[in-house]
Amino acid sequence: MSDDLLRRALAVNQSMFALGNETFQADGGTFVRNRELPLMRDANHVAHVTARSPEEIERLLARAEREFAGLPHRRFDLDPLAPPEFEARLVCDGYRPHEMLYQLLEGELRLPCKPHDVRVVDSDAAWRDYEDLNRLDWDSYNETLDENSGRWTADVMFRNRRIKSPPARFWLAYVDDKPVAFLASWEGNEGVGLVDDIFTHPEYRHRGLATALIHAGVADVRARGAGPVVVVAGPHDTPKDMYATLGFRPVAIKRIYWKAS
Repeated sequence: MSDDLLRRALAVNQSMFALGNETFQADGGTFVRNRELPLMRDANHVAHVTARSPEEIERLLARAEREFAGLPHRRFDLDPLAPPEFEARLVCDGYRPHEMLYQLLEGELRLPCKPHDVRVVDSDAAWRDYEDLNRLDWDSYNETLDENSGRWTADVMFRNRRIKSPPARFWLAYVDDKPVAFLASWEGNEGVGLVDDIFTHPEYRHRGLATALIHAGVADVRARGAGPVVVVAGPHDTPKDMYATLGFRPVAIKRIYWKAS
């Protein structure tokens, strides 16, 4: 795998976070900010860090304090290209890491998909269907968070996703006209696409719905110019095994560092 492909694979997920939000570079980092969604860490953080020297690190940390003043958290997303000196400083400052596994598909998906009713979210009615299913997903996730992680509402998460479309597209899988699974897709800016935000209603799992959505998402981004396709998963979560079975191979670990302010 070339260094350039790795860079583009790492960048597309971070660029998805940035869609719909204010983005600017300053003092050795790329700032993503949305003052209307202050609780959303995905919409308020620093990525693509280059600060390495003690002086550069101090400037970036000070800039983050100014830009995110009043927010209940500070967050830095560090991929394998980030300076280790900056990561070490975050650890010393009490930031908590959360790892994410990058998996990359360069060829065709290995497994066929069963026929399912998969539709792009392109109407107010479809967005209402997505919002209802998103609420189930997010309420379940919030139950796993500890008291220090903060509770985000389903409305906040829905708003964060809604502002990304377009250019990102969201998909729903239906069973008997009931929305039971969703996925997002985006072709990216540099020829590497992304499938993301994959969820299936617990009562409808193991029916091939997620596989059908991934097929739809991969076909979508490749029809729009992408070649390789990235999916990101928790390194200890079972979805990574499904992605590997479909042909996605592990290529990198990103660490998300955050702490309450």
